[in-house]
Amino acid sequence: MRFLAANVSLAIVIVFLAVIALLVHPFGYPPAQMDDYIIQNTQRETGANNAVTAVVFDYRGLDTLGEATILFTAVTGVVMLFRTRKGKTTK
Repeated sequence: MRFLAANVSLAIVIVFLAVIALLVHPFGYPPAQMDDYIIQNTQRETGANNAVTAVVFDYRGLDTLGEATILFTAVTGVVMLFRTRKGKTTK
């Protein structure tokens, strides 16, 4: 029974990934309406002269904040993992 459930689950995942792969836009070719909207409205909506800066900080600001938070947390974890405690002697 487990073998059948595992095979059915695997088949569902493979079909799902195949459908997603067929529906995704080709790399480097996003939908034209998105590009046109950003190019035409960036300066009016955000006040930024650079469209890339406007996308990163204005249109996707919360996403950028989340990425920065995750990066900061990861660096803090690595620093805490590799630091040495004062007064602790090694034998």
